[in-house]
Amino acid sequence: MREDFVFLDEYIPGIRWDAKYATWDNFTGKPVDGYLANRVAGTTALCAALTRAQQEAASLGLGLLLWDAYRPQRAVDGFVRWSRQPEDGRTKARHYPNIDRADMFEHGYVATRSGHSRGSTVDLTLYHLTTGELLPMGGDHDLMDPLSHHGAVGITRAAAENRRRLRSLMGSCGFQPYESEWWHYTLRDEPYPDTYFDFPLAPGVAVSVRGSVAA
Repeated sequence: MREDFVFLDEYIPGIRWDAKYATWDNFTGKPVDGYLANRVAGTTALCAALTRAQQEAASLGLGLLLWDAYRPQRAVDGFVRWSRQPEDGRTKARHYPNIDRADMFEHGYVATRSGHSRGSTVDLTLYHLTTGELLPMGGDHDLMDPLSHHGAVGITRAAAENRRRLRSLMGSCGFQPYESEWWHYTLRDEPYPDTYFDFPLAPGVAVSVRGSVAA
């Protein structure tokens, strides 16, 4: 792992995670390039802010479930290649029911340069500590649709309140939201705002780090 990056489960006691892109349960329908372990990683600054968010959530009887944080650039490049392949319908109904896969970029749901690759962006939701049940949010992770936008119409009052609760909690801990995805937050004072890293998520394996700096 690059210096200043950590696996979040090693630094945030009790954090819950499900690294979607290391599994078959994501919009591409298979594990994504660079995700060699079902772990979530990020900068130490991200880790510190998420620790505060976890503590604040716990005071409300809630916990954090992480889906993704650091994302290798090779994974993003894989999304681009996937978007150019013929539609097979395997994940469309669940993840992009009303657009073509090639249009994900135009609509802002996927980017050729992702903030995730800078190491201080996280995808997450809330769950009840007593039951482990996820709070209803009016749509799943990576639903690429207006229903996923903050302030979306067509979701229940409870889901809208839960989104506001997550947004308030994350905002108080130094994060800014992404308006098109209720689950996506970026650290306001991220330590590498112009660098897109490309080391794989492979615990116990020495890797060479390839990062690129935005123009």
